[in-house]
Amino acid sequence: MNRQPALISLFWMFVKIACTSFGGFMAMIAVIENEVVERKKLMSQRDILDGISLASILPGPVAVNVVVFVGYRLRGGSGALISALGAVLPSFAFILVLSLAYFQWGQVPVINKLFMGFIPAVSAIILSAAWNMSRKSITSWREAVIAVAAAVALIMAGGIYSTVMIIACAGLIGAFWLRRDEVNPIIAAAIQTNITGTARTKSKFDMNATFFGAAPLSALPLWQFDPGVLFKLFLVFSGMSLMLFGGGYVFIPMIQEIVVNGHRWVSQQEFVDAIAMGQITPGPILVSAAFIGLKVAGLTGAVVATLGIYLPAALLMAGGTHLLERIQGSRVIVAALCGVRPSVIGMITAAAFSVGWTAPHHWASLLIFVAALTALLRLRIEVVWVIPIAGFAGWALF
Repeated sequence: MNRQPALISLFWMFVKIACTSFGGFMAMIAVIENEVVERKKLMSQRDILDGISLASILPGPVAVNVVVFVGYRLRGGSGALISALGAVLPSFAFILVLSLAYFQWGQVPVINKLFMGFIPAVSAIILSAAWNMSRKSITSWREAVIAVAAAVALIMAGGIYSTVMIIACAGLIGAFWLRRDEVNPIIAAAIQTNITGTARTKSKFDMNATFFGAAPLSALPLWQFDPGVLFKLFLVFSGMSLMLFGGGYVFIPMIQEIVVNGHRWVSQQEFVDAIAMGQITPGPILVSAAFIGLKVAGLTGAVVATLGIYLPAALLMAGGTHLLERIQGSRVIVAALCGVRPSVIGMITAAAFSVGWTAPHHWASLLIFVAALTALLRLRIEVVWVIPIAGFAGWALF
């Protein structure tokens, strides 16, 4: 797992991942695992689980934090930047087109039947990722116990505070329970893996790309350059980014209070429609910030709001990844990570259960779930094909 992907390859890999990641941050993480670990073998299961663990305890959108982790581990700072751009740009483009249509013609209709097919397929994608991780990362009965306990705890309790508590408890359990003499070979192997690490090249920030092409300027007053408004947009969204722990759904009540009731940038109906558009587009749901930025300050506001919601947390994640690399040789840290990794697998399994439970209680949901799981685990079909086929199946069967 020492290949160094070119920056352009890294960019297009995350563009493809973003375009097929429907269903929230855990679905995107599952697609990342499938592409980075299972197919391209650029990182190990241990590495990706460490990234998920770190992303879960730092503020900001978890899925984009994981993307930054992968990019940083593979190609340093420029890799983190390129990867984050690839992961965010597709959803930004989708939400921008939908938002422009919304402000031009009114509410955007939701294609319900397609998404009724997406939900069971997303559940299958998450479950397959958990299974692939567990086969390579759970090597003892102690780790299996931690994974099962984490899954049960998250299903029973739920919520972001439960997630943080589970990770913290698993780390403590690992630091003490997995350091015992009979599990020393596990720790020794993990230390050796962490010392050798995943090779990467620290390259300079050598991007030279155009953000997006010219847009029709007649639809709205699209370009606005009021420094005070733009600075306020960035400040508000970056502040929310650094207060956000967990998935994008934790963000919804916070942003509603601030942008609807506080600053009155959008109405309640516009806010609900913005969240709906974020849900029906692939990639991270927090891209709904672009809708609000567009309403307040045109395309410039959309860019600034999007930068605000992603950039501060991404910088913090890159710093956390660098620090993690420096302390991974510690026996205590390695033991703690050996406890955290199975807990993350358990929580991913719980997420598959939670997502699947929201699917329509219909025989077609079960059929799509089983077919998607079989395609992923037995036929090794790429996620890029599973999601659209599941959508068409939902359109035909519901």
